[in-house]
Amino acid sequence: MSGRFFDTNIILYLLDDGPKRDVAEKLIAEGGAISVQVLNEVLVNCLRKAKMTWDEAGEFLDGIREICSVVDLTPEIHDIGRALGARYQLAVYDAMIVAAALQSGATQLISEDMHHGLVVEASLVIDNPFLGID
Repeated sequence: MSGRFFDTNIILYLLDDGPKRDVAEKLIAEGGAISVQVLNEVLVNCLRKAKMTWDEAGEFLDGIREICSVVDLTPEIHDIGRALGARYQLAVYDAMIVAAALQSGATQLISEDMHHGLVVEASLVIDNPFLGID
């Protein structure tokens, strides 16, 4: 498995028409991991914002699952996420994604929304691949 973990926004850019889609496609094609939480957040956006049907959203997510490994949500990830949220002043859902990334063994968390360059627990770097892209 790749040492990359993808935040929800990276997956959602696959539905975009702009230059960020190209970046997201390239990164995801190289492989990585996501969490069940990311799947759930993408599903909500597919249904509400992209106006996909349940079947269309399911097909999109199935395609993502063929490329990315999926980390289960567990009570342990929840506990780690709570501790990380307090330590690094992360929002709740961001903290849970960071915890899942750490548990997956990822060394890079690809996210547009989190603090670029933050090193978490001396092993996970948050990376915004869209800096300079409008």
